[in-house]
Amino acid sequence: MGRLFRSVGLVAKLRSEERGDFLLKLAKWLEEHGVEVVLEVGTAPKGAERRWTVLPFSRLGDAVELVVVLGGDGTLLHAARHLVEHEVPLVGVNLGRVGFLTDIRSTEAIEALAAILDGEFVEEERALLSASVQREGAVVVETTALNDVVVTRGDLGRMIEFDLWVNGRFVYRQRADGMIVTTPTGSTAYALSANGPILHPHLCGIALVPLCPHTLTARPIVLGAEATVELALLPGHVADLYFDGQGRVAILPSDRLLVGVAERTVRLLHPPDYDYFATLREKLHWNAAPR
Repeated sequence: MGRLFRSVGLVAKLRSEERGDFLLKLAKWLEEHGVEVVLEVGTAPKGAERRWTVLPFSRLGDAVELVVVLGGDGTLLHAARHLVEHEVPLVGVNLGRVGFLTDIRSTEAIEALAAILDGEFVEEERALLSASVQREGAVVVETTALNDVVVTRGDLGRMIEFDLWVNGRFVYRQRADGMIVTTPTGSTAYALSANGPILHPHLCGIALVPLCPHTLTARPIVLGAEATVELALLPGHVADLYFDGQGRVAILPSDRLLVGVAERTVRLLHPPDYDYFATLREKLHWNAAPR
């Protein structure tokens, strides 16, 4: 059987010599099996350019048919945001801790990738958030997020206060440590720690999860894919804004944060035996085995 994917990009966060050795082992294995290997420029070990092509994210997505991400979920989130415009599918090999997205164990990576290269896989399309910050009528920040958009009080020793609208309809004025706007993918991340609901990844919608709200009646709200969320700080309050837990943007009382479901999606490929509920059982330590 011929290979379905003839060129593969490798993306990793190399924190140790062991991870670097694993990357080189995988690159050599792919090459030996007739697959063209391209390394992301921030991933490539010293001297790798003498053997393999090395490209930045802006060119990687057009140069390969598949991207394999080695690391934790944060590494995959970073890669997904950089590659979403290219619509290239992603595979995650877990070298991190929890690994909801990077669901292939490193010890099973070769076997799983062999099956995926031959066209044996489960494909998912995961929804993204599209977010922008408007300041005095101009857009000062515009980006996407696979997990979540988080407004937080940052280093302040007190709560922030903000107004919230959905599709132009006023929802409430809230005093809290912040607000998480999450995708189904992100519902098992930070939002889960804030008592948010778990949303199945096949849903196309978002959830609003308040962070430590100063009222017992403020509860998470699940919205449809057509919803646009708008948040504005009250005078005298400033906050920090994060996209997938990465970067930091300061937002001011005059700013308007707009969040909705993006038009583009992220394509994830899993091994043939992938089971979302088995992943939940393992990662969340649900110990009741099926009978």
